[in-house]
Amino acid sequence: MSDPILPTPESPGSQPPPPPPPPPPGVEDASSQALSEAFSSSFRIVKFIMAILVLVFFCSGMFIVQPNEQAVILRFGKPVGVPSEQLRKPGWHWAWPYPINEVVRIPIGQIQTVTSTTGWYATTPEMEANNEEPTPRGSLSPEADGYTLTADGNILHVRATVKYRIIDPIRYTFGFTNVTALLTNVLNEAIFYASARTTAEDALYKDKSGFRDLVLDRFRAKAGELDLGITMEPSDVETKAPADVRAAFEAVNSAEQERSQRISDALGYQDQVTSKAQGEADAIIARGVGSSNRFVTAISAEARAFKDQLPEYLKDPMLFKDRLLAARMGRVMTNAQEKFFLSETPEGQTREVRLQLSREPLKKEAPESR
Repeated sequence: MSDPILPTPESPGSQPPPPPPPPPPGVEDASSQALSEAFSSSFRIVKFIMAILVLVFFCSGMFIVQPNEQAVILRFGKPVGVPSEQLRKPGWHWAWPYPINEVVRIPIGQIQTVTSTTGWYATTPEMEANNEEPTPRGSLSPEADGYTLTADGNILHVRATVKYRIIDPIRYTFGFTNVTALLTNVLNEAIFYASARTTAEDALYKDKSGFRDLVLDRFRAKAGELDLGITMEPSDVETKAPADVRAAFEAVNSAEQERSQRISDALGYQDQVTSKAQGEADAIIARGVGSSNRFVTAISAEARAFKDQLPEYLKDPMLFKDRLLAARMGRVMTNAQEKFFLSETPEGQTREVRLQLSREPLKKEAPESR
């Protein structure tokens, strides 16, 4: 078997090998046509994908504004449109997709809430959910517990929750960096302001509504000065005494309530006795006035009767006297059992009258039976 012939390195002066012969004309046309068709198909696919991407790009600019909100379209950070048309109302809208445009939604129909706990004791969400309060620790922990100082130098825990609605979305959203934080600071200041002007007894028991109104009025005034574009809704302010002295506060309040109750009972009894005495006095006065009127009426009637009889008396005084005497004697003698008549005697003659005082009384005859 003969050995294979290995190529030998060419010498420096040797010539390169000749190029391969060109392919036949039919083979070159077929490969070019296949490559062209492949490029054409790929380009159609790319155009279809680009059309889909453009369609998706434009459709991504569609957005819906809900009934309880409004929206503002920002183009490179500035609101689009004139001021009267910058707010997009509920419905379908379109904007250039991000980063050209940005849609800012403003919940104008929702109730917003801001809460101040700077004067409240330390608590946890679990304790709030179970309505639990921290146990007395013997002293206040300033690093954990919030508190306020009252006008009489006492310590008080205060928590306020303010509810509001947005009425000027542009001012609320773009006029301030963080309205919630700003409102929280305003509410904190209102709490300290009201605490410094109210006693602990009034804030806890006697005038809780007055303390609440003072806090909310101060908050409303300060928020109005800042022109935040909001309007307040009914809100709440809660006050509590520190846990370590709450029992003493409650004892004082109970004593005050008992005192007020007893004073109220005494005033009620006073009113009852006074009303009864006044009624009796009015009745006595009414009876006296009635008797006085009847007496005056009777006297007036008798006076008129005597006045009417005066002409008859002037005509014959003796006859008038005899008639009055007879009428009077008739009334006197009506109920007398025994009557004795003494006739008149001539002048100058004496009369002897004898009465048997020990005689037996007359017996009444029994009625006859039928």
